[in-house]
Formats: sequence, structure tokens, C-alpha cells
Amino acid sequence: MTLAQQDQAVIWHPYTQMQTAPLPIGIVKGEGAYLITEEGVKLIDAISSWWVNIHGHAHHYIAQKVFEQLQTLEHCIFAGFTHKPAVELAQKILSILPPNQSKVFYTDNGSTAVEVALKMSLQFWNNQDTKRLKILAFENAYHGDTFGAMAVSGRSAFTDPFTALLFDVIFIPTPNNDNLESLKAQITKHKQDLACFIFEPLVQGASGMLMYEAKYLDQLIAHCNQENILTIADEVMTGFGRTGKLFATDHLLNKPDIMCFSKGITGGTMPLGLTTCTQNVYNAFLSDDKLKTLFHGHSFTANPVACASALASWDLLMLPQTMQNIERITAQHAAFKSKIEKHAKLKNVRQTGTILALEWQNNTSTSYFSDLRNQLYDFFMSKNIILRPLGNIVYILPPYCITQTDLEYIYQQIELALETF
Repeated sequence: MTLAQQDQAVIWHPYTQMQTAPLPIGIVKGEGAYLITEEGVKLIDAISSWWVNIHGHAHHYIAQKVFEQLQTLEHCIFAGFTHKPAVELAQKILSILPPNQSKVFYTDNGSTAVEVALKMSLQFWNNQDTKRLKILAFENAYHGDTFGAMAVSGRSAFTDPFTALLFDVIFIPTPNNDNLESLKAQITKHKQDLACFIFEPLVQGASGMLMYEAKYLDQLIAHCNQENILTIADEVMTGFGRTGKLFATDHLLNKPDIMCFSKGITGGTMPLGLTTCTQNVYNAFLSDDKLKTLFHGHSFTANPVACASALASWDLLMLPQTMQNIERITAQHAAFKSKIEKHAKLKNVRQTGTILALEWQNNTSTSYFSDLRNQLYDFFMSKNIILRPLGNIVYILPPYCITQTDLEYIYQQIELALETF
């Protein structure tokens, strides 16, 4: 019996209609930019396994650091205790974040990092006896699948069953030259009720790699600062080099009050989430009144093994070779974009750093559930490339170790797909 057949008997997969889905593909090994199936087929992981694997699979350096940590301390309660990997990681992360970031709060994943950010923002005002219960977010946003993260995400098929239970959010379109002043006016109108403004900086990932310019976001953040509204940058997807700089907020002059991280933080090795904040936010929770405590935690908060893998990933990220690879991928994407963007079957081609998205012309549906999406997915899998289209949008978001040859092969197969579909 194959691994996939055994799986079918016992496992429920994410984002999968189990009644109609084909058998999953059994993976037995990872190697750099490849995943290897139980039949021995090497697949190019062109989406970094849901955007997490920034250095490649089964990286020996990260594995060694995890091995060393497992022999020292595998886990430790983090309420009333601490340990070296957590302290060292917090120090290193803060050293490369905007200088206004002062404190680190550990969680388990991107959704929980966002949940903490929202709770920080809401309680920040509550602790000062101020009632601010509204949240500002972008239309088409995606911030995760837990309830708070769903509430500040755009309404879709993913949130429909829970709509009645989600708290009210003021949604605005992403900013541009035409709507910027009206967005500022809307923020001013609601400023007495707004606890915070949460955003995916520069790229809205799950909505189709929708992109917008940093200069307009900069002005919205500045306006929120002026109106005394906290700002939250969800860098879960964009962090750790994806946009061509270490963080998407490095493209901005104005910095957020709170930042959220996960995905690439451990190089895809272990689950870990991080929420950072300014000293001002942290100070609002300092009190002799224990009711002003941030009552949030997880059993595996700041797990030492996860922190060790993040420290190893950090070491790799800081290598000159890694930034050279990021620059190479960015340049290769830009060249392919220039070559392909006028293709008659493409509605739009967009790029930010190592993220390249191609939007197919599709008169029937732009939905995540479109037939074109399945046809494209199957086509690329037949070419031994893992590309998971978002409806009619194909995106490439590779590990930084991917070779120029593999990227060129992916581009060639996209050109073939354009002739086929």
C-alpha cells in the first residue's frame, strides 16, 4: 500500500474537498529546491511549500543546529522561565527590524501572531480606559484562519460559514494616487473608534499576489500616526527577503507599531510565530493592576528547538550569498516579466522582489475554484513543478537556493502553458 493510500484512510487535509480530491502525493525526502516522491520523482518546489522554505529543504546547517538543541533542551514552560535560544533570537530579530520595535512575543504560527497583534491593539486602548473596538483593514486581505485573523481578512468562501461570528471591520481598498485622499478622510472620520490598522505590506498574498506601491502605504501609516491609530504590519509572508529587502517595511519611511512574522522565520523547519511591538505599546500593559496583563499564551510558546532553527535560518539569511541569490531571482523574474507581460492571454504580470505573479485572461471565472486553476495545477505537476495557482493567477515564490537553470525551466513551462490554455 502506498503512502498516499495509507494517508487516505486516516488524514483530513487542509483546503481540500476530501470527497473529490485525488490521492495526495507521497513525499519521502526534501533536497534543496526539490521534494522527492515515493516513486523517486524530483519536484521543483516553486512555491517554497506554502512560502516557508526560504533556504531549501533538509538544509544541513539548520538540521545540525536543531540536533544540537535537542540534546540540550527540547522544551521549557515560558511563563516565569526563559532560555538562551529565545533570548538570542529576540535580540537578533530586533537588531534587523525597524528601530522602533522593542519587544518580542512568541507564538506558534502566522495566524496566532496576528491574533496577538490584534489583542495587543485592542487591550492597549482598554488598559487606558479608552473604548476603541473597530479595526481598519484592506479589502481582499488574508491574515489567517483563526477567528480574529479571519475577521480582519476579506470576506470570501473561506469565511462564509463564520460570517455571523466575525467582529465588524472597516475595509478599505489598497491605496493609489486616485483614492489616497479619500482613504485618509475615511480614517479621520472613524479615528475615535479605530484601535488599529492592519495590512499586508506591498503584497496581498492569498488574494492573488495583489501588489501596491510602498509610497501610498507610507502615507496611510503617516496619517494613522497623526490620528493616533496603531498600525500592524503582517509580514508573515513578506518577511525574510521575499520583497527584495529583508522586510517589506524596509521599503517604507514610516514604520508600524506592531509586526507579525512566521513562515520563513525558521526556514520552513519548525512552526514558530513572532509578534513584535514598540515600547509604547508594551508600556500600556505595565501596571500594578494584574488585569492589565496580556493574557495570551501557547503550550509551545518560544519552543527552544523552534528558536534554534530560527537562529540557524537567521545565520543563513545574513550570508552575502543569500542576498546575492535574492537579487539574482529578482533579476530573473524581472527579465521574464519583461519578456512575457504583453502576451495576449495574460491580463496582468506583477512582481515584487522574489515574488512573480501572472494573471491569466479568464472570461469564465477568476475564482479560487475555477476549472482553469485545476488545469494549470495539473499541467505544471505533469512537468514536475509545484505551482499552486490562486484561481487564474500563477505565482512563483521559490526558495533562494533555486538554480538559474530550474527557474528558466519553470519560465519555459509557463510559456508552454500559455500556448496550451
